[in-house]
Amino acid sequence: MRLAGSRRAVTGLVLALVSLLPAPAQDWPQFRGNPRLTGVAASALPASLKLAWTYEAGQAIESSAAIAGGVVYAGVFSGELIALDLATGKLRWKCKTEGEIGESSPAVSGGMVYVGDLSGNLHALGAQDGKRRWSYKTRAEIKASPVVHGGKVLVGSYDGSLHAVDAATGRLAWSYETEGPVHATAGIAGDVALISGCDGHLRAIRVADGKQEYAVNVGAYTGASPGLAGDIAHFGTFDNQVLAIDLKSKSVLWEYLHPRRRFPFYSSAALAGGLVVVGGRDSMVHALDARTGKAVWTYAAGARVDSSPAVSGDRVFFGAHNGRLTALDLKSGKRLWQFEAGAALTASPAIADQRLVISSHDGVVYCFGP
Repeated sequence: MRLAGSRRAVTGLVLALVSLLPAPAQDWPQFRGNPRLTGVAASALPASLKLAWTYEAGQAIESSAAIAGGVVYAGVFSGELIALDLATGKLRWKCKTEGEIGESSPAVSGGMVYVGDLSGNLHALGAQDGKRRWSYKTRAEIKASPVVHGGKVLVGSYDGSLHAVDAATGRLAWSYETEGPVHATAGIAGDVALISGCDGHLRAIRVADGKQEYAVNVGAYTGASPGLAGDIAHFGTFDNQVLAIDLKSKSVLWEYLHPRRRFPFYSSAALAGGLVVVGGRDSMVHALDARTGKAVWTYAAGARVDSSPAVSGDRVFFGAHNGRLTALDLKSGKRLWQFEAGAALTASPAIADQRLVISSHDGVVYCFGP
């Protein structure tokens, strides 16, 4: 028994150390591509994109894909987490969870893949074989996406708390209770997790011990996750505004309101080229100057945009409720390319190894490449 316990301890230590290593530069291992939630790809896409393959999952997919080690991971509303070969689209494995998988997107780290379900469970599976390693139960549904940092898996729940779970064992390290559901995914700044909450606050929680360092009252219900650039957090609200919060002064740096169209922002922003690019429920994509919050360009998408934009080089990609996957020029907002999926696209694009992956409400995973 002592030997078995020692082996488990060593295995746990190895997994914790591996989870501290950065993901390969070409990967997109979590929601928005990285712990700062910038939505910017390290991998350049080819100038001309072609449909490489599709995969029929059978039920709706709201979960945005993660791409790591040549494998695409996505959650399906049927409750299955699927792993597909990035090059061919062939199924490597699938695993059934206890509940449906909604918007929670997988996070891949240290040979494990983590995802939340609508029954309130956080699952850890082997990235190569899909075998269950552990599950952790919260008190309500999980729509936030997990983020791995410092040997812990951080995930928000509709039970009102941000949970930090040991990445190797699934044991609770700490939980921090807010004043409302935690829908947004945590952004990581140094060793602090930032959550924009349904309680109208941006909260900074220390990853080491779960203590709150500070909170900024933004006065608005927020479903979008905070994108972090330097010491500034950017996110939209259900009060129809996009905010930039200065994390040093702990105050609002600027706010953007469209002069005529007032609709909520559910999409999380992409941060690239000095711009904050975000989709709106006003059926538009807005590009704002990151320093001032002034509009640089807007694009009429023809349907509401809950999909969070992803940037590769000088192009920005997003899906919309009308089933269109669109590429725009990042500087001008000019449309460069479009694909008709035929069903709503609320999942966000994932970009890695010269390929773009996005999933649809009719259960199709699309991969585009050279």
